[in-house]
Amino acid sequence: MSGIENKSVEVIHHYQDLIELFESTFFYQYNTRLIKGDDEPIYLPVNESCSFNQIVFAHGYYASALHEISHWCLAGAARRQLEDFGYWYVPDGRDQQQQLAFEKVEIKPQAIEWALCVAAGKDFDVSTDNLSGSGETDRFAFKAKVYQQVCSYLNVGFPKDAEILIKVLAEHYQRPWPLITEHFLYTANTVETC
Repeated sequence: MSGIENKSVEVIHHYQDLIELFESTFFYQYNTRLIKGDDEPIYLPVNESCSFNQIVFAHGYYASALHEISHWCLAGAARRQLEDFGYWYVPDGRDQQQQLAFEKVEIKPQAIEWALCVAAGKDFDVSTDNLSGSGETDRFAFKAKVYQQVCSYLNVGFPKDAEILIKVLAEHYQRPWPLITEHFLYTANTVETC
């Protein structure tokens, strides 16, 4: 196992802090706010009932906020004009084919989410998000793909907005910057490391 662990100081993660950090970093440039939702997460662009874009995360969960931000970081200007970025999504209950398609599109956002977690000093594990479906997941294989994407991002750079927020979180939570491979806890039994 490679990685840096800081067990001496436990970090408390409040979603309100994340909302404030996101707001101060991105609102004026993108007219976008991070919003605590009461139900399922969703991205809502400006519309007749709201004058700003909303990244709505589930139930005040910090991890949900990081995940939704990760999708936003990847979406780009055109997709940020579409509800839920115009992405295909089949909710929990996916069959095998649907689950494989879901995992394929989740590699990049979960790699960004992992980096955001590292920068915030928060534990990360992949999410396959299919508790009641018949589609099975090889969590180790999926995490290996996400880890390889992390390695790619570490080598060529994260998307611009992800890079900005990773640095903001690292500064706020007093974590090491820049991120390096050793910051990502990962056991590689069958996959090459970065």
